[in-house]
Amino acid sequence: MTTRQIVIEVPETILLSEKIDEEGFGREMRILSAVKLYELGRLSSGRAAELAGMSRVEFIYVLDRYNVFPFASELSELEGSHAKRNQ
Repeated sequence: MTTRQIVIEVPETILLSEKIDEEGFGREMRILSAVKLYELGRLSSGRAAELAGMSRVEFIYVLDRYNVFPFASELSELEGSHAKRNQ
């Protein structure tokens, strides 16, 4: 798997207020961005897990910490197919 590095500038005051080092903050940013992209439907749970640096099962468990319902997109698809059959 080829990866790319993305650099973002973070004010030191943010790290100090969060009481976290650069590595921990970077890890949290990866998880947060993966969760949000999954929630928006832009990444599948597998791809979001890959971005977060964890297995898909771990990622699904992490979603609860951020109040994101796992399988929301799958549920929407099922509801859509059910509605089509009942037309």
